[in-house]
Amino acid sequence: MRANRRCSLPALKMSEKKVVIKNADMDEEVQQVAVENATRALEKYNVEKDIAAFIKREFDKKYGATWHCVVGRNFGSYMAFLLFKSG
Repeated sequence: MRANRRCSLPALKMSEKKVVIKNADMDEEVQQVAVENATRALEKYNVEKDIAAFIKREFDKKYGATWHCVVGRNFGSYMAFLLFKSG
């Protein structure tokens, strides 16, 4: 049985934070949209689940469905994807 835990993030002003993109497989424009959405989400929500949901919704609206968003400090993940190119 999985417990439904809600983790809250400490309230910090975005001016106290600096965005660092360590690795990305997306265009610079999409990266900038990600930073803007993350900034808005952090200003609006304190719960990691809500922050992730906001960012995913914004990306789904702008770029179409099937985006995933993970927010947190301690987690492990493995994701695989297929890249199809035509022409």
